[in-house]
Amino acid sequence: MSNDTSLSVYWHPRTFDHAPPDGAFKLPSMPFLASDEPHPDQPERAKNIRKIIASTFGDGVFTTADPAPENAIERVHDPEYVSWLKAFADDGGGYIDGTTTAMNDATFEAAQHAAGAALAATDDALAEDSQSVPYALARPSGHHAQSDRADGFCFLNHAAIAAQHALDTDSGVDRVAIVDWDVHHGNGTQEIFEDRDDVLFLSVHNDHGAWDPTYHPQTGGLEEVGVGDGEGYTVNAPVPPGTGDEGYERVFDRLVDPIVTDYDPDLLIYSAGQDPGPSDPLGRNLVSRDGFRMLGSRAAKLASTVTDGQYLILQEGGYQISHLAFATLGVLEGATGETHDLPEYGEGDPYAWLDENTEPLVDALEKIREAHGEYWPV
Repeated sequence: MSNDTSLSVYWHPRTFDHAPPDGAFKLPSMPFLASDEPHPDQPERAKNIRKIIASTFGDGVFTTADPAPENAIERVHDPEYVSWLKAFADDGGGYIDGTTTAMNDATFEAAQHAAGAALAATDDALAEDSQSVPYALARPSGHHAQSDRADGFCFLNHAAIAAQHALDTDSGVDRVAIVDWDVHHGNGTQEIFEDRDDVLFLSVHNDHGAWDPTYHPQTGGLEEVGVGDGEGYTVNAPVPPGTGDEGYERVFDRLVDPIVTDYDPDLLIYSAGQDPGPSDPLGRNLVSRDGFRMLGSRAAKLASTVTDGQYLILQEGGYQISHLAFATLGVLEGATGETHDLPEYGEGDPYAWLDENTEPLVDALEKIREAHGEYWPV
């Protein structure tokens, strides 16, 4: 084990109290089924991540974060939406009409503390004496939350709140790049910044299209490149199902590194959803612990080159609660330069049992490069 760079984890136990009701997986209960099952976004997701970090990096890396103040939240979210969200939680929550997104009475405070963890990680990243990798253990996730609506198990967009905070503070940040490798398109982050050029949003995801024409109209397709002043600053990279370690490294080589380097941001935010893993029930990709270790390493290296090391890692999705812990550990191992032996599993991944076929990715990469070549040197 090396000890190249320390880790700082920002979190709050209140985020464990958000608990969507059981149903038909992510859907409400169905009268023609005998048994309900847990919603995919269970507290155990974050509990397992916390446990594996404590078991490897130690308990000393954790810092309890304050909740995000509402004025910071309302810099990116409609105040009427924030008021509605708070009132819906105070009334006990439930499924939001027409969606798979559900709340309980703790959801607003949990999301507020998750956003607070993102703000604390941002302040750490921008501190002159920072020597650590700032990681926000945020739950519920945020990247699907749009300016005026909840979506995709997300209520407040932590990456957007963090980016706007960095731009608003006296930190010398004029441009922020957000790189999102969650297997699902970060439609909320795209929607919030799509008409701006001070935030570059680059999303690597499966090509699942729009979930609903009303509450989730964004497709994550190649044609969505931003609007107005933001044209070109939305970069969508839909990759085919089955993309694994080698494919994601090619995406960094051919897209992420050259585009982010050319944009030359002052801060990098990584929306790190580990649902591209091989056993995720809501994903279709094959990234192993080694692959996530590579992503963490590439994230740190790119930040070192472009932003003088100013970056943070922000937890997004991942729904196989055991593999999510392995995968997130891999990201943090890569970012810090530490590798940890786990009892019985060593440095490996017990879930990495499928081989990757890179041929579909080759074709997809060419289409992605053609779509964005008008704006970037790819």
